[in-house]
Amino acid sequence: MEEILNRLALPDSDLPALLAELVAQLRPDDSADGESARRNLQALCHILNTRPELRHALRNGLTTLAQTYRHSELYTSTGILPNTGFIAETLHRIGHKLLPEVLDPDLLRSVLRRAFDRPGDRRWVMGAGEQAWIELLVAIRFDEGEPAASVPPSVVQVLRSLRVLSYRIAACGMEPELLRLERSLEAHESPFTEQNREMSAYITSCAESWGRPPAADTDDRQLRVLFSQCLEVIEKVRRTAARNGTSIRLTYHLQRLRQLLRRCEQLLDILAALQADPRGSAAYPAIVTLFVQLVREECLRNNLPRHWRLNTEILALRVTENASHHGEHYITETRSEYWQMCRSAMIGGFVIAFMACLKILLSKAEMPPLTGAITYCLDYGLGFCLIHILGGTVATKQPAMTANAIAASISEAGGRLRDVEGLTTLIARTCRSQIVAILGNVGVAIPLSALITLAIFSVSGEHFTSEEKSAHLLAEQSLIHSGAVFYAAIAGLWLFVSGLLSGYYDNYAAYNRIPERILQLSWPRRLFGEARMQRVAAYIGDNLGALAGNLLFGFLLGGTTLLGVLLGLPLDIRHVAFSSAFVGIAFVDLGYSPDASLFLWAVLGVATIGVINLTVSFALALNVALRARQVAESAWRSLARAVLAHLVRRPGDFFLPPRRPD
Repeated sequence: MEEILNRLALPDSDLPALLAELVAQLRPDDSADGESARRNLQALCHILNTRPELRHALRNGLTTLAQTYRHSELYTSTGILPNTGFIAETLHRIGHKLLPEVLDPDLLRSVLRRAFDRPGDRRWVMGAGEQAWIELLVAIRFDEGEPAASVPPSVVQVLRSLRVLSYRIAACGMEPELLRLERSLEAHESPFTEQNREMSAYITSCAESWGRPPAADTDDRQLRVLFSQCLEVIEKVRRTAARNGTSIRLTYHLQRLRQLLRRCEQLLDILAALQADPRGSAAYPAIVTLFVQLVREECLRNNLPRHWRLNTEILALRVTENASHHGEHYITETRSEYWQMCRSAMIGGFVIAFMACLKILLSKAEMPPLTGAITYCLDYGLGFCLIHILGGTVATKQPAMTANAIAASISEAGGRLRDVEGLTTLIARTCRSQIVAILGNVGVAIPLSALITLAIFSVSGEHFTSEEKSAHLLAEQSLIHSGAVFYAAIAGLWLFVSGLLSGYYDNYAAYNRIPERILQLSWPRRLFGEARMQRVAAYIGDNLGALAGNLLFGFLLGGTTLLGVLLGLPLDIRHVAFSSAFVGIAFVDLGYSPDASLFLWAVLGVATIGVINLTVSFALALNVALRARQVAESAWRSLARAVLAHLVRRPGDFFLPPRRPD
C-alpha cells in the first residue's frame, strides 16, 4: 500500500487507476470476510497516521478527484430507478449484463465503478462496518488543509444534485396515475411541487451563507417537513393500491419516489454537518453511510432478481391479499361450516367424475397432439369453472388460498407470533377443512365414475375402456409403476400458479374498475335490464379472479403433456380427484377383480398424489405470502413447533370440528 500512496504524489499519476489498486489491496480474498477488510483498513490507517507525507498524497489525490470529476450522476442516478419503467429497466439490465456499458471518463461514478468493479465488493465494504471507514477518513486528516474561503467545488456539486433531484420529485409527484389515486394533490397544494420551491430557496441561501451557521429561516427544516409529507402521500397511495388494486408501473413509480426523497435527505444531512463543522469531521458518518450505499448499489446495478423483488412486492401483496380473502371461505370453524364444506366438495367430485370420463372419450378420438391438448384444456378449464359456478369446491385449489390466509394472520401481528394458540387453532381448522374437502371430492368421484362406467356397459354392451387401457390407468396412478409423485408435484406447481393468477385477475378487476366499465355498456343494459346488469357486473367483479384462475389452471393441466412432447421430456400431471376417478373406472372395467398388487399400489398412489398436490401448492403459496408481507422465516419455524405441540395435545382438532366453535 505504501508504494501506491507514494505514486499518488507524482504529478502526472493516474488517480483513478491508483485508487483502484489501493482498493484491490484492501479487498480480502473472501468477499464476505468483513473482519479481514476491517484489518486491512486499520493497517492503512496506521500507515497514514505514521507517515504524514503519504497521508498528504492520499488527501490531495482524493481532493483532486472530487474537484475534477462530475458528481451529479453518482448522486442522482446510482441507486435510483430511472423513469423508463419496469420492463425497460429489466431489458436495460439484461443488455448491460451481456454487454457492459462504456464508462464516461468525466464522471465520479466511473471512478467508483472502476475501483469497486466486482459484484462481491459490496459485501466486504459493508462487512467492514461504517466505523472502520469513519476511522479512515479521520486518519486522512482533511482538517489539516486550509479552510475554503468560498463554497468548495464538491459542495457545489452536491447543491446541483439536490436541484436535479428536486425537479424529478416534483415531476414524479404529478404523474397521472398518482393523481388518480390521490385527488388531494390536484385540489390542494402538492408537497411534491412545494418542496421544489423550498429547495430553490434553500440552495440559494446555502451558497450565499456558506461558512456561517445557517439562520433559522434558511435551514433545511421546512424541506424535511415537506419530504415527510411526500412520504405520507406515498404511503397513503400504497394503502389505497393494496386495497383497490395496483400495477407494476405504479409500484415502480412509488419505489422511485421514495429513493429520490431518501437521497435528498442524505445529501441534506451531509450539508448540514458541513455547515456546522467546516472542517468536515461532523459529516463523516453521513458521508460514510452514503458511500457504503453507493458502492452497494453500483455493485448491484445490473442485478435482476433484486430489481424484480423490489418492484413486485406490492403487487404480490395485492395478489396474495385477494387470495387470503377468498381463502377464509375455505377454512371452516363450526360443525355446520364443516359439513357445508363437505357438501361443496361433493359437488366438485360430482363434476370431476364426468370430466374424467369425458377425458377418456376425448383420448379415444386420436386427435393430433395440438388439437387433443386444446380439448383437454377446455375439459379441465370449463369443468373447474362449472364447479365454481355451482358453488362446488376442488380440494387441491384450497392450499394456495388458505396459505395466504394464514400468512395474513401472522402479518396482522407485525410478523410476530403474539397469538400462538389462535394461529395453531387456525391451522388445525385449515387441516380438517382440507381433509373433508378431499374426502368429499374423492368420495363422490370414485363411485360416480364407476357408476357411469357401469351404465355405459349396460347400455352399449361394451366396456368403457379396454382391459389393456384399464390396467394402464391403474399403472399411471401407481406409486411405483409410474412417475406419479413427480407428476403430482407438477400439478401442485400449477395449483400454486393458478392461485396467483386468481389473485392477479382480482387485482385487475379492482384496479381497472371492470364492474363499473361493464355498467357503462348501453346495449346489454337495454337487452337485459338495469337490475340484471347490476348483478352481472357485481358477480364478475367478485368472481373474475376465480373464473380466470380455474380456466387457466385447466389450460396448465391440459397443456403439460403437449409441452413435454415439444421439449422431448416425459412431462405429465397427476391430480388426486381425477386419479381417484380413473381408479374407479378401471376397477369396473376390469370386472371388479383387478390385479391385487397393482390395485393396491394405485390406491396408495392416489393418496400420495393428494398429499403431494396439497404440500407443494401450500408450501409455494405460503412462501410467497410470507415474503410479500415481509414476515420473518423464524416466525414460521416457531409456529411449526407450536402446531406439532397442538397436534400431540389435541389431535382431534385436525380432523373434526368441536361441538362448539373454537
